Parts: sequence; C-alpha cells; structure tokens
Amino acid sequence: MSQRIAIADSDLTFDGNEGETVLDAALRAGIELPHSCRKGVCGNCAGTVAHGEVAPAGRGAMVNETCLPGQVLFCMCTAASPALEIRPMSWRRVDPAARKRFTAKVFRHQLAAPDVSLLQLRLPAGQRARFQAGQYLQLKLDDGSTRCYSMANPPHESDTLTLHVRHVPGGAFSARVPRLESGELLEVELPFGAFSLAGEGDDTGPLVFVVGGTGFAPVKSILDDLMKRRVDRSITLLWGARRAQDIYLPAAVARWQRQWPSLRFVATLSDEDATLDESLRAEQVRGRADEALVQACPDLRGHALYCCGSPAMVAAVREAALARCGLDVADFHSDVFVEGPAA
Repeated sequence: MSQRIAIADSDLTFDGNEGETVLDAALRAGIELPHSCRKGVCGNCAGTVAHGEVAPAGRGAMVNETCLPGQVLFCMCTAASPALEIRPMSWRRVDPAARKRFTAKVFRHQLAAPDVSLLQLRLPAGQRARFQAGQYLQLKLDDGSTRCYSMANPPHESDTLTLHVRHVPGGAFSARVPRLESGELLEVELPFGAFSLAGEGDDTGPLVFVVGGTGFAPVKSILDDLMKRRVDRSITLLWGARRAQDIYLPAAVARWQRQWPSLRFVATLSDEDATLDESLRAEQVRGRADEALVQACPDLRGHALYCCGSPAMVAAVREAALARCGLDVADFHSDVFVEGPAA
C-alpha cells in the first residue's frame, strides 16, 4: 500500500511505498531534500510533520541531537498514515538526467595540513561537470560502497574536481589518498546536495560562514564562485580549528580579503598555545566555534548563516545562533560531515 506525501506550502505531492523512508520516496520522485549520510547521523534531512503520522523505518531512532524540537529525520522514518504532509528545511526539484557519472583521473594530491590532502581529479577530455557551489559528489569504491566529498573548486572550473580529504585511520578511501599515483582512475557521480546559497539574485543580506575541519571545502567553492561573479555582500568567515596549522588554506582567505576588504575572518583555535601567522588578517578567538560565534556575531537578525562540519559542531552552532543570536531558523543552512559510507 502506498501513502501520499505532500510538501507543505507547495503543490508538490509524491507516493511513498510501504517501508520506504520519506527521504527515499522524495528522491525517487525527483524531489531533493537536504541529506548526506542517510543513516540518521548527520541530521541534514531533519524537518517537521505538518499533518499525518510517521513511524520508524528500521531500528534507528527518528531523532538525534541535531534535531530541533518537533523535528524528525526523514531518512529514518516512513509514512504511517494514508496522507502525510511534511515541512523540510528546504527542497527542490531535480532532474535525474542532470546527475552524471565520470571516470576521473588523479592529477595530483598534496598535503595541506598533517591530516588533510588536497586531491585534484581531471575529467575525461571534452567532459565537464555541472554543479552548484557547495554541492558534493559520491566516490565509488571497489567494494561498491561510496564516500561523499564536497567539491572545493568553483563551478566554472568544470574540467577538474578538487576534494579536501581528511585522513581517517583505517579509512577505506582516505587512507589510500597519500598513496594515489597520478593517472589512477576513480569513479565519481555528481552533483548531490542542497548546501548552496539560497535566494541568490534577490538576497543581498550579510552572509556568515562557520566551518570546522574540511567543512571548509564547500564554503571555499561558494566564496570562489562569488568572487568570480564579483558579488558584493557583507561576509564573515569563522573557521574553528584546534591548531593554527589546521587553518590549512590561508592563501585562499587572503585572496578573498583582497577582493572584499571588509571580509571579516575569525579564527577559533582551541589549543591554548596556538597562534596564527601575523600575515593573516584575522580575529583570533579561543574556544569552540559556537562560543566564538556568539562573541563575534551577537546579533544575527537579517543574516544568512551557512555551517559545515561535524554533527556536534553544527548542532552547537545552530543552538547558539537561534537561541542566543536571534537568527531566524529559515536562515540557518548546514551540511554535516560524517565519516563512513553513504547509505
């Protein structure tokens, strides 16, 4: 028996099969809801139920620590009533034909930090990747599993794909990266994800980006794209790290500061002895990213905030932004990075 699922405040409806998650039903219908891990960890797919009932789709819980009150994870629940109306954080129609698979060639990789590699892939001659700044790809491994990595290059650099890969001990792919040789072939599919600027063209309000670790990658793509298009908006970049060397691409920040002299860069370092290079024009704050956000941006009314990093960091930043800085929930956008295979 199928259930009818509708998206609140729209004319979109789609069918959900028995036992199928709400997220999978939406994707099958060509409607992309925010998502990443598809296993109840990242929290990207959280939203609310406006009408009807949902039930757990398996053994996992329908909520986690990233959920706001009243939210459920659409990757972990199935429709439990004939009619269900949902209110996701965002949605968009997608054309399945726009998603392409490529056999990409390793061009080069280099260490940007002791535990981060910059991996550059080249697409076959004459082929171009179409994506929006902030989106990600899925890389297929030999065992059939996949790993998700955000494109760090802007969309106009469409014949290459640059990934920021954090080395995870025992990681099925990340542990291989330092040993990859130029010319090796990798299977990738893209684009995925909805972590891109909302309301472009109509919105000229101030932007705040909060990143941790390789959560910098999609934000780099977004800022490089804005710079290429000469978009002039108030921008604050807050990068949370443990050590100064974890701010692994200071040259990119310096380039943006030349483009936008008013760009505000806040480096949050948790190690007490960490000190940034004086050549980098930055405000240095001790502590966690959420604490630094409250200190640096106490009033976020009218701002759009984009946050990318670990589940714990994103949850803490969201709570601080909404509860202490006055940010409207509709203006909080996140992409949560989770280790391991995509479901």
